[in-house]
Amino acid sequence: MDLLNTLVDKGLRRESPTREEALAVLATSDDDVLDVVAAAGKVRRHWFGRRVKLNYLVNLKSGLCPEDCSYCSQRLGSKAEILKYTWLKPDQASAAAAAGVSGGAKRVCLVASGRGPTDRDVDRVSDTIKAIKEQNESVEVCACLGLLSDGQAERLREAGADAYNHNLNTSESTYGDITTTHTYADRVDTVTKAHAAGLSACSGLIAGMGESDEDLVDVVFSLRELDPDSVPVNFLIPMEGTPLAKEWHLTPQRCLRILAMTRFVCPDVEVRIAGGREVHLRTMQPLALHLANSIFLGDYLTSEGQAGHTDLEMIADAGFEVEGAGEVTLPEHRASVRGGGCGSHEDGGGCGSHEGADGDAGCGSHAGGGVCAPAPAARAEEPRTDLVAVRRRGAGTDLAPNA
Repeated sequence: MDLLNTLVDKGLRRESPTREEALAVLATSDDDVLDVVAAAGKVRRHWFGRRVKLNYLVNLKSGLCPEDCSYCSQRLGSKAEILKYTWLKPDQASAAAAAGVSGGAKRVCLVASGRGPTDRDVDRVSDTIKAIKEQNESVEVCACLGLLSDGQAERLREAGADAYNHNLNTSESTYGDITTTHTYADRVDTVTKAHAAGLSACSGLIAGMGESDEDLVDVVFSLRELDPDSVPVNFLIPMEGTPLAKEWHLTPQRCLRILAMTRFVCPDVEVRIAGGREVHLRTMQPLALHLANSIFLGDYLTSEGQAGHTDLEMIADAGFEVEGAGEVTLPEHRASVRGGGCGSHEDGGGCGSHEGADGDAGCGSHAGGGVCAPAPAARAEEPRTDLVAVRRRGAGTDLAPNA
């Protein structure tokens, strides 16, 4: 397929596909999904080999958020029966993080619900980061605390944070349909603040909220422009009690196409399969490892994930290997001057941008012919509510975590 050959060539050169090419990936048929995975897999292996980075979530504060993000079980007005608790103490968070590290995670992601941290909250998280680093000096710590005010990213960096996560989630044109209590521009501003402070920027998307192919391409190209080091691809977990509980638009094949498109647009970036992989990819999760080089281990913020030992077995059975603590995640040209694959980029280039060139990010048909014809409409996905389980273990409980 001329399209896929062109995209592989561009990915190996770190060039951007055109928007038409990205849309064509999403429009390929289920019959061609293995060809799409194989092509994007060549790009993934070129930049990351067969390594899989493990990340572990610690929900520092759960529920009671004043924001109205429609996809979130912790949102204002949520009726989801999730765990609700206030801030974990540093020793509690450190113990939770240790469970993930012992399971093979090299990055711990500290998350707290809310619009954004107060200065006191930054102090709390700083103490937690220090407690984690005292126990596991080599572990990467990523904070995800909402919208940042001036100076807060610098304080987190000084406390030892390596990265900051704040997702764009969806396209700018449809953002107001998902959230009304803050704007798309607010999110962009926070990612920019994190990057400017020398933190490794982590920003991604949520698929399955009723968005169009154009929306998906828009947000991934916006992420490329923001130039994060890691791009988490979440698949909506439709939880009862949230406005999007009835949204079941994804099939395993569509999830694979979305991951492949993301890999082609951001070829040399850590692409992470985040929330919802168990719900929507299901038995096809191993195929997704050919596209993404990073996953979350165990449970998510308010929902339960696949058993940690099953994650490790899946990685091994698929012929991949867990990335070691001493290995640098990112390719050399993207790695931080601080080491460990975190921090700002040396060359300041865009996500996957071709050094010294414009990246061919404009319009135009791909080499070898016109853009592929649209595929038939995807079949309706039957709701799999049996695969959505509220987290009842780990942080905020007396039960052992899943790691």
